[in-house]
Amino acid sequence: MTFCVGMRLKEGIIGLADNLIITGNEAIRAKKITTHRTGNNSFFLMTSGLRSARDKTITYLDEALERHEESLDRLYKAVNLFSNELRRVKKEDGEALSESGFTFNIYSIVGGQFENDPEPQLFLVYPQGNWINVGTTSPYVIIGESKYGKPIIKRTLTYDTSLHTALRIAYLAFDSSRINAIDVDFPIDIAVYRNNSFCLEQYRFTENELADISEWWQERLRKSAEEMPAEWVKKVLNGNPESAA
Repeated sequence: MTFCVGMRLKEGIIGLADNLIITGNEAIRAKKITTHRTGNNSFFLMTSGLRSARDKTITYLDEALERHEESLDRLYKAVNLFSNELRRVKKEDGEALSESGFTFNIYSIVGGQFENDPEPQLFLVYPQGNWINVGTTSPYVIIGESKYGKPIIKRTLTYDTSLHTALRIAYLAFDSSRINAIDVDFPIDIAVYRNNSFCLEQYRFTENELADISEWWQERLRKSAEEMPAEWVKKVLNGNPESAA
C-alpha cells in the first residue's frame, strides 16, 4: 500500500507521499513522487500500485516527453500522454500479471500548471488511463491507504485553505495513516507548486525531523478528549437513563 495526497488550493498545489514499499517479506524505501519537464513547463506525478508497472510507465513517459513534437501548453495534454503510456504498459504486461495473480492497479495523481492553464491543475488518473480533474469543491485526492487520513482532510481542508495550513493538514493525514497502517511510513516527500510561479519545489523529511510534531499531535488528541463538552458523559456515568431495555 502507500499514502499519496494531492491538494488543489487557491494558492497552489501540494503533493505528499510516503516512501515505504512492501514486496513479499521485504520492506524497502523508494520515492513515489517524480517531477517531469517539457519545455518550460513542469509537473509532479505520484503513484500507488505495482512498482514494476509504475517504473516502466514512468520510463515510457520520459521518452514520450522527449520525442513529443507538439507543444504541451496545458497540463491535461501531458496527462493524456501519460495515460497513453499507462495503457501501453497494461497492454504489454497486463495479461502476464493477471496470470501470476496480480492486478494492474496503478492509480496516479498529477499536479502543476502549464503556460495556458488559467490556474494550477490536479488530476487523478485511473488504471484504465481515464482521468478526472480535481475541482474546488472537494479539493483533494488520496491514493493508496485513504481511510485513516481522509477524515482529517475532509473536516479541515477547503479550496481557500492556505498552503501553510494545508501542509499541516497533509502531514496529520499521513501521520494518522502511518500509525494505523503497517505499510505506510517515513520518509515523506513533498512537492509544492505556488500559483503562477511555474516552478516546482521539492522537500524530504525523516521521522526524526518530525517526531516532535507527531508527539504534539498525540498529546493534543488526548487533551482534546479530556476537554470535550461532556454533559452527556455525566448522564451515562451517573446512571440516569431515559428508559430501560
